[in-house]
Amino acid sequence: MFLRQLSDDRLATFTYLIGCQKVGQAIVIDPQRDIDRYERLAAANGLRIVAAAETHIHADFLSGLREFAERGARVYVSDEGDADWKYGWLHQRSTGGNYDAVLLKHGATFRVGSIQFRALHTPGHTPEHLCYEVTDAGSGATEPIGIFTGDFVFVGDLGRPDLLETAAGFTGSAEPAARRLFNTVHTVSAWSDHLQLWPGHGAGSACGKALGAIPQTTAGYEKRTNPALRAATSEQGFVDFILSGQPEPALYFARMKRDNKRGPRVLGALPTPRALTAKELLAHDARRTAILDTRSWPAFRDAHLSGSLFVPLEKAFPTDAGSFVTEDEDIVLLIEPSRVEEAVRELVRVGLDRIVGYFDATKFEELALAGATLAQTREVTAASVDQEIEARKPFVLDVRRATEYAAGNIEGATNIAHTRLLSKLASVPKTREVLVHCQGGFRSARACALLERHGYTATNLAGGYGAYAKLHTTLTTV
Repeated sequence: MFLRQLSDDRLATFTYLIGCQKVGQAIVIDPQRDIDRYERLAAANGLRIVAAAETHIHADFLSGLREFAERGARVYVSDEGDADWKYGWLHQRSTGGNYDAVLLKHGATFRVGSIQFRALHTPGHTPEHLCYEVTDAGSGATEPIGIFTGDFVFVGDLGRPDLLETAAGFTGSAEPAARRLFNTVHTVSAWSDHLQLWPGHGAGSACGKALGAIPQTTAGYEKRTNPALRAATSEQGFVDFILSGQPEPALYFARMKRDNKRGPRVLGALPTPRALTAKELLAHDARRTAILDTRSWPAFRDAHLSGSLFVPLEKAFPTDAGSFVTEDEDIVLLIEPSRVEEAVRELVRVGLDRIVGYFDATKFEELALAGATLAQTREVTAASVDQEIEARKPFVLDVRRATEYAAGNIEGATNIAHTRLLSKLASVPKTREVLVHCQGGFRSARACALLERHGYTATNLAGGYGAYAKLHTTLTTV
């Protein structure tokens, strides 16, 4: 059996390529949308991808399942859960007719070559969630080697049950889902300790609150050490534990749930934005076209196109872009040409396909020569914050997570996580200057640019609350 885990460090997702070398066939579990990289890996190892499977309808990225189905692969999806969580695209092939799709109930089995998979219904994170138990029959094994656990069991955590409510807007669904998850976790006790567990996410994912950085684990290790599993001694205690302290889901999560259920637009190939001249870039109205400036914060702070968004091509790039840009907006990148494909891949994974062009960020000075009116973002130090608040009476906006805010905050500050800010701009008054801070000054820098694009006057706190707290011994907690 051939097995490779492919990691997307920015979205903290794991995809798996599993192949039977005897027949040269492979399957992909939980693929992202740019499937060409899986095909290249398979081909390099003498395999052809004939199938793809999904553990559940994802919220944090667009699935590549439909892309594989368009190319003739058989797809395996859950037929568990209620009517609200059935796949709606299985009969909508772009050329007409149905895809080669198999609907799975608990206990259903299928094979790729000599590798056997068995579906296990594990509801809680989502109603339809499946895990896949794997047995390498080609090696003579009669017992499973491991389980692809998707968003059920992570290293050191469980998949959060509140996303249908907090991200997708299904009011009142979080607690019932947590109780379903409580019932499901007891299935883990029946898993043999030696079973390898291959999760769908790693550290940094918002699909849980305390995921470990180890890429895989075993059933025995999780039984002994996983805090969420250990909390399942009573139903109410588990519900309270699993629902508390969950991070705010990024704004684009609701759109991912919707599109993965209905069917993502067939991509076919990556968008290929063309290089723009300075004059062509300036022809775009930044209020209508999302101009993503990927330069450093000092460079952006000191000079940027009015209305452009500060979205550096770093770890949070797809999460920030997905939270700041709507699906119906054209996108222009201000970026080094060698990194265009990298950025495009990250954007299409969160459903941002309308990437119409890019401008070479190393030639930024050409914009002023072409007549651009450049803007600056005001920034203040922690030492001047108290005086700033007293003299200017700004609206103090804390864009950290709620758990960070609760641990200590500037008195009078309003807390809105930066990845939810676009949906809550009505809570921020335009009649006052907005003093924005996070923990270290980086999330707030992104938030300042978002606010400025929407007509606010924003000031960033350099060093964030961390720098402020060092100068203040008495701080507000909630």
